[in-house]
Amino acid sequence: MAAKPPVPPFTRESATEKVRLAEDAWNTRDPERVALAYTADSRWRNRGEFVNGREEIVAFLTRKWTREQDYRLIKELWAFDGNRIAVRFAYECHDDSGNWYRSYGNENWEFDDEGLMRVRLASINDIPIREKDRKYHWPQGRRPDNHPGLTDLGL
Repeated sequence: MAAKPPVPPFTRESATEKVRLAEDAWNTRDPERVALAYTADSRWRNRGEFVNGREEIVAFLTRKWTREQDYRLIKELWAFDGNRIAVRFAYECHDDSGNWYRSYGNENWEFDDEGLMRVRLASINDIPIREKDRKYHWPQGRRPDNHPGLTDLGL
Protein backbone atom coordinates (compact mmCIF):
# COMPACT_ATOMS: atom_id res chain seq x y z
CA MET A 1 0.00 0.00 0.00
CA ALA A 2 1.29 3.45 -0.90
CA ALA A 3 2.05 5.98 1.80
CA LYS A 4 -0.68 8.49 2.74
CA PRO A 5 1.14 11.74 3.55
CA PRO A 6 1.47 13.51 5.76
CA VAL A 7 3.20 10.83 7.80
CA PRO A 8 4.25 10.78 11.47
CA PRO A 9 5.77 12.22 13.49
CA PHE A 10 3.21 15.01 13.14
CA THR A 11 3.74 18.73 13.51
CA ARG A 12 0.84 21.11 14.13
CA GLU A 13 0.78 21.88 10.42
CA SER A 14 0.90 18.26 9.25
CA ALA A 15 -1.66 17.11 11.86
CA THR A 16 -4.03 19.90 10.77
CA GLU A 17 -3.56 18.84 7.15
CA LYS A 18 -4.21 15.17 8.04
CA VAL A 19 -7.46 16.14 9.79
CA ARG A 20 -8.67 18.17 6.80
CA LEU A 21 -7.81 15.35 4.39
CA ALA A 22 -9.84 12.95 6.54
CA GLU A 23 -12.78 15.39 6.62
CA ASP A 24 -12.61 15.82 2.84
CA ALA A 25 -12.58 12.06 2.27
CA TRP A 26 -15.52 11.39 4.61
CA ASN A 27 -17.53 14.17 2.93
CA THR A 28 -17.28 12.27 -0.37
CA ARG A 29 -19.38 9.51 1.26
CA ASP A 30 -17.39 7.02 -0.83
CA PRO A 31 -16.70 4.01 1.43
CA GLU A 32 -14.06 2.51 -0.89
CA ARG A 33 -12.10 5.77 -1.07
CA VAL A 34 -12.31 6.39 2.67
CA ALA A 35 -11.16 2.84 3.49
CA LEU A 36 -7.88 3.38 1.61
CA ALA A 37 -6.71 5.77 4.36
CA TYR A 38 -6.66 2.87 6.86
CA THR A 39 -4.31 -0.08 7.25
CA ALA A 40 -5.56 -3.42 5.94
CA ASP A 41 -5.93 -4.56 9.57
CA SER A 42 -7.18 -1.26 11.00
CA ARG A 43 -9.20 -1.50 14.22
CA TRP A 44 -12.13 0.80 14.99
CA ARG A 45 -14.45 1.40 17.86
CA ASN A 46 -17.33 3.51 16.62
CA ARG A 47 -19.91 4.09 19.35
CA GLY A 48 -20.61 0.50 20.44
CA GLU A 49 -19.55 -1.15 17.20
CA PHE A 50 -16.16 -2.76 16.60
CA VAL A 51 -14.83 -2.83 13.04
CA ASN A 52 -11.71 -4.68 11.87
CA GLY A 53 -10.04 -4.27 8.48
CA ARG A 54 -10.90 -2.49 5.26
CA GLU A 55 -13.66 -4.87 4.19
CA GLU A 56 -15.57 -4.22 7.42
CA ILE A 57 -14.85 -0.48 7.13
CA VAL A 58 -16.45 -0.40 3.67
CA ALA A 59 -19.49 -2.33 4.91
CA PHE A 60 -19.82 -0.08 7.98
CA LEU A 61 -19.59 3.15 5.95
CA THR A 62 -22.01 1.83 3.32
CA ARG A 63 -24.60 1.17 6.06
CA LYS A 64 -23.85 4.52 7.72
CA TRP A 65 -24.33 6.65 4.63
CA THR A 66 -27.45 4.77 3.57
CA ARG A 67 -28.96 5.68 6.94
CA GLU A 68 -27.41 9.17 7.35
CA GLN A 69 -28.60 11.15 4.34
CA ASP A 70 -27.29 14.57 3.22
CA TYR A 71 -24.31 13.95 5.52
CA ARG A 72 -21.92 16.87 6.03
CA LEU A 73 -18.97 16.75 8.44
CA ILE A 74 -16.49 19.16 10.02
CA LYS A 75 -13.41 17.91 11.89
CA GLU A 76 -11.03 19.98 14.00
CA LEU A 77 -7.61 19.14 15.43
CA TRP A 78 -7.68 18.80 19.21
CA ALA A 79 -4.19 17.46 20.00
CA PHE A 80 -1.31 15.50 18.46
CA ASP A 81 1.87 13.73 19.50
CA GLY A 82 4.18 11.53 17.45
CA ASN A 83 1.95 9.16 15.47
CA ARG A 84 -1.31 10.07 17.24
CA ILE A 85 -3.95 12.70 16.55
CA ALA A 86 -7.07 13.58 18.55
CA VAL A 87 -9.93 15.36 16.80
CA ARG A 88 -13.34 16.66 17.65
CA PHE A 89 -16.05 16.72 15.05
CA ALA A 90 -19.69 17.42 14.34
CA TYR A 91 -21.80 16.29 11.43
CA GLU A 92 -25.36 16.90 10.29
CA CYS A 93 -27.62 14.47 8.47
CA HIS A 94 -31.21 13.33 8.28
CA ASP A 95 -32.87 9.94 8.33
CA ASP A 96 -35.26 8.58 5.71
CA SER A 97 -38.18 10.23 7.54
CA GLY A 98 -36.60 13.68 7.23
CA ASN A 99 -35.58 13.98 10.90
CA TRP A 100 -32.39 16.02 11.21
CA TYR A 101 -29.55 15.35 13.66
CA ARG A 102 -26.29 16.91 14.66
CA SER A 103 -23.81 14.38 15.95
CA TYR A 104 -20.89 15.51 18.10
CA GLY A 105 -17.85 13.45 18.92
CA ASN A 106 -14.20 12.87 19.56
CA GLU A 107 -11.84 10.52 17.79
CA ASN A 108 -8.41 9.23 18.76
CA TRP A 109 -6.29 8.14 15.82
CA GLU A 110 -3.04 6.17 15.63
CA PHE A 111 -1.02 5.92 12.39
CA ASP A 112 1.62 3.60 11.01
CA ASP A 113 4.88 4.93 9.56
CA GLU A 114 3.29 5.27 6.10
CA GLY A 115 0.54 7.60 7.36
CA LEU A 116 -2.23 4.97 7.25
CA MET A 117 -4.56 4.95 10.25
CA ARG A 118 -4.32 1.70 12.18
CA VAL A 119 -6.57 2.60 15.14
CA ARG A 120 -9.69 4.80 15.24
CA LEU A 121 -11.60 5.18 18.51
CA ALA A 122 -14.77 7.28 18.23
CA SER A 123 -17.23 8.47 20.85
CA ILE A 124 -20.35 10.12 19.40
CA ASN A 125 -23.56 11.73 20.71
CA ASP A 126 -26.61 12.53 18.54
CA ILE A 127 -28.85 15.53 19.09
CA PRO A 128 -32.12 15.97 17.16
CA ILE A 129 -32.28 19.39 15.46
CA ARG A 130 -34.85 21.22 13.39
CA GLU A 131 -34.02 21.67 9.73
CA LYS A 132 -34.00 25.45 10.23
CA ASP A 133 -31.28 25.04 12.90
CA ARG A 134 -28.81 23.39 10.53
CA LYS A 135 -25.44 25.11 10.23
CA TYR A 136 -23.93 23.16 7.31
CA HIS A 137 -25.37 24.33 4.00
CA TRP A 138 -22.61 23.81 1.44
CA PRO A 139 -23.29 21.60 -1.60
CA GLN A 140 -22.68 17.89 -1.02
CA GLY A 141 -18.95 17.11 -0.99
CA ARG A 142 -15.90 18.97 0.29
CA ARG A 143 -16.52 21.80 2.77
CA PRO A 144 -15.54 25.08 1.07
CA ASP A 145 -12.39 26.69 2.46
CA ASN A 146 -14.34 29.82 3.44
CA HIS A 147 -16.99 27.89 5.41
CA PRO A 148 -16.56 28.34 9.18
CA GLY A 149 -15.12 25.51 11.24
CA LEU A 150 -16.43 24.14 14.53
CA THR A 151 -14.93 26.83 16.75
CA ASP A 152 -16.18 29.64 14.50
CA LEU A 153 -19.68 28.11 14.52
CA GLY A 154 -19.71 27.90 18.31
CA LEU A 155 -19.80 24.12 18.24
